[in-house]
Amino acid sequence: MPYKAPSPVHLLLRFCNHLYKVQIRQGDTRPPASRVESPSGTARPTENLAASAVSTLEKTDRNCSLGKDQKMTENRPNIVVIAGPTASGKTSVGVRLGQRFQGEIVSADSVQIYRYLDVGSAKPTPDERASVPHHMIDIRDPDQEFSAGDYMREAREIIDKIGRAGRVPLVVGGTGLYIKALLGGIVELPLANRALRRELREQERTRGEGTLFGKLMRVDPEIARRIHPQNVPRIVRALEVYEVTGTKLSDIQRRHSFRDRPFRHLFVCLDPGREILYERIDNRVDSMIERGLIEEVNQLLQRGYGRDLKSMQSLGYRHAAMVVAGETDRDEAIRLMKRDTRRYAKRQLTWFRSESDALWFDPRDSDKIESVVENFLGR
Repeated sequence: MPYKAPSPVHLLLRFCNHLYKVQIRQGDTRPPASRVESPSGTARPTENLAASAVSTLEKTDRNCSLGKDQKMTENRPNIVVIAGPTASGKTSVGVRLGQRFQGEIVSADSVQIYRYLDVGSAKPTPDERASVPHHMIDIRDPDQEFSAGDYMREAREIIDKIGRAGRVPLVVGGTGLYIKALLGGIVELPLANRALRRELREQERTRGEGTLFGKLMRVDPEIARRIHPQNVPRIVRALEVYEVTGTKLSDIQRRHSFRDRPFRHLFVCLDPGREILYERIDNRVDSMIERGLIEEVNQLLQRGYGRDLKSMQSLGYRHAAMVVAGETDRDEAIRLMKRDTRRYAKRQLTWFRSESDALWFDPRDSDKIESVVENFLGR
């Protein structure tokens, strides 16, 4: 029998009933109309529970929209996205949901795609990968190029296979551009111009670090604000697009609007709070060093993978490479790695907060997350 999505009224009743049960478990026996639980778990008064519930449901239902100029269909596959900043607990939440809902995880991490980059990319453990099938991990060598367009095409193929097998695709990761491309399509951009890229990189080398970022700030400040000043590959690509087309990348993206919507999706974002997040980041960095990140980078360099590769410029890898090259000591590299990872996490939070259909949760609120996913899947 074909699946029929629950009606908005049915969803509303289920949502109100869930909130009331939460109140009872917490010892609050007031009628539902007097209290609502916020996603962060703190109480907030409301004059109308139904209005608040409808607002939340409407936000979730936007995930099902094809856009104003497209007609909604019922045969699009359901996918659940688990996103958030680094060290926010995405992997553990994804594994738990995969076990609970017979799902398979499609990684959305721009470093985990590379073979041999294991410690510094925080890949799922062997036990986690054995408990739930994982995809889009270890699919490229460190010197192979891989774009958001490549991710979109390959991940969509995998998601199609997962759906046809009767299982739930769970997209788990913190690379916002990958997720945006997957859900909304990719902007058609000119092919790589190798000569121009070499010329731009030579400018950075001869004129000093930050030259290209400064140039991008002048020609396309909107895009520049989304890119880390040391992320030379992305800076080069943005400048390349501008030089080849004469149009700013931000303008091209705005015209595209990412309206290609092949999935009906639920967008779950995790945020444990700044203090806890930063503590997790610090602990993760210490753990990576103890587990041999510097030794891993040394082996990669001995294999012939240079420091200028996009993969080797990733967080942790560029810091460990500085130690291997004798440019800094271990303690200073750890300090810089923690600092830069916190800054990266802030940029990730900014990116995901711009997603209007994202629903935010503390990763420890596993019951709430599972309840929302269960309602979305109609189970």
